[in-house]
This record gives sequence, structure tokens and C-alpha cells, in this order.
Amino acid sequence: MAHLIEQMAYVGQTPWHGLGNCLSPKQPLEVWAQQAGMNWQIKESPVHFMTEALGGLASIHSFPEQKVLYRSDNKAALSVVSQRYQIVQPSEVLEFYRDLTEYSGYELETAGVLKGGRKFCALAKTGQSMALKDNDLVNGYLLLATSCDGTLATTATPTTIRVVCNNTLTIALNGEARSIKVPHSTRFEPQVVKQQLGIAVSQWDEFMYRMRKLAERKMKSREAINYFEHVLCDAQSVNTDNTDSAAPSNERALKKVQSLYNGEGRGAKLDSAKGTAWGLLNAITEYVDHEKRARSSEHRLDSAWFGQGAAIKQRALDTALQLVD
Repeated sequence: MAHLIEQMAYVGQTPWHGLGNCLSPKQPLEVWAQQAGMNWQIKESPVHFMTEALGGLASIHSFPEQKVLYRSDNKAALSVVSQRYQIVQPSEVLEFYRDLTEYSGYELETAGVLKGGRKFCALAKTGQSMALKDNDLVNGYLLLATSCDGTLATTATPTTIRVVCNNTLTIALNGEARSIKVPHSTRFEPQVVKQQLGIAVSQWDEFMYRMRKLAERKMKSREAINYFEHVLCDAQSVNTDNTDSAAPSNERALKKVQSLYNGEGRGAKLDSAKGTAWGLLNAITEYVDHEKRARSSEHRLDSAWFGQGAAIKQRALDTALQLVD
């Protein structure tokens, strides 16, 4: 089975998805581009198609409303899009972080190409950090990702990673993620996005205040069960392995998240998580990031950041925050 991951690179300890080439810290973006497989360009070409003419002779026609996008290095086709489609190059995703890493204390930690070049992303530590009870450390990150097949707008997402277990979580308040999205019908303007992000990043303190509240909120057994059922069963999640019905899949998921919450999860026995709403939330995020059935680690990464897994984690966060409102 072909991998979703074309190539990735990372700094420091092996990341939660376990994929990529390890780099030493503070490498220039040119090195990142090489090691993360982002040193190529998206090219475009008119769409042509062939029809059978009278007498059996082939005839070639053009379709000017659309264009083919392809890779400059191996000439592989990526997608067919409208002429209005605004391309964002892999290099632009890395360049977005140049001034942030040089002047604002950000540090690139992960970058790479997914789905053969149809999607690419970079993740940088912002320098924000906060410890909950029992020195349960949470660090702030900024994820920038885009696609060239229409499946993902260019999206900058403030994100947190819980150090003890590498669980990832999008920063969201009042049921709304603090992502900045630029559709491909619009030109990507990095400085405009950074100005908009300034508001989202400044909400770190408010978000972590709510996480502290979750760590203080003690849960009864019945409340915990209700929480997991609401997040996993009511969401009617699609089974990723396509081998069983949704009901058995949800039953497996329920058993797994309950075991993670009850002490099997990484960091589950810390004072911040043991028997608390914070523990409930992290049982879900650990399940999605590390345990949920997937065809490969690459599929799990794509789901956890951009797909069904990300939606489950958002539902888990929204539901948890209702416990402390």
C-alpha cells in the first residue's frame, strides 16, 4: 500500500507520528526544504483530451476552463483545478516561518509532504508554555498547511502539544477553532495571515486558563462514561478500517478511551488528569493521535490534523469545556 507521507523532517525527539528525517536544531529553511521533501514547485498546464473522430482518427481538444497541476521534479500529476485556483507552493509554507523563527522565537519542529505532494505542512513551536498540576507541561505551536487538490484551504492553526504524551489539540474557545483559513480562490498573503494570527495567538492565556479549569474539575464515573459516549457514539464516526460496522467500532473505541482515562494513558496518573475533565479530554486526544485504527501511521497523521480525527478532538474539547462553563 502506498504511503501518504512523501517525505518529512523533524527536530528533537521523534514526533508523535513517528515519521521523518531527524535534523539538528536551527537549520536554515533551505535545509528544511531538502530534508522535508519540499524543494520542488507546483507547475500548471492546460487540460487537453482526446476524442475519436470520423474514420477512427483521434482528435485532441482543449478545455480552457481548467488546468492540470503537476510536480516540477517528477512530473507527477497532482490535480485538475479551475483557472481561478490560486497555487500555494511548498516553499511558501516554509517561508511563512522565516521571520517568525529569526525574530519572534519560533522553532520549526516538523515539516513535510503528504499524499504525493497534494498536501504539505509545517509545525513550529511558538515559545509559549504552561504547566498544569503535577508539572503537566503544555507547549504552544503553530501549524500551517495547504493542499493543491482543493481538499484543504491554506490554514494556519494555533495548536497545543501535551509533552508527557505528545497529544495534539487545536486551540479553540467558545466552540470555534482559532484557525485562519485562506481559500484557494484568494491569493495567500502571509503578512495578512500573521496579523490575523496575532489575535489568535494572544488567546493562549485564556485557553490555558480553561485547561486549568478542566484539570480542577473532578469527574464522577457516570459523568466520564456519558462524556465518552457523547464524543464517540453520538458523533457517528466513520470506521477507518472499513471491516466492521460502526457500532462494534464505537464499542472498541469506548473501551480503549476508558482504559486510557483509568490509568493506561500516558500522563493519566498525573494529578492534573487523574479523575478530571482534563484526563477525559486527553484520553480522547491520545486515542486519536496514537491508538485509533488506521491503515498506516501516515493515514493517522492526516486524520488527526486535517480529517475525521481532528473533528473528534474538536468535539471532545467542546464537550469538555461545557463541563466547566
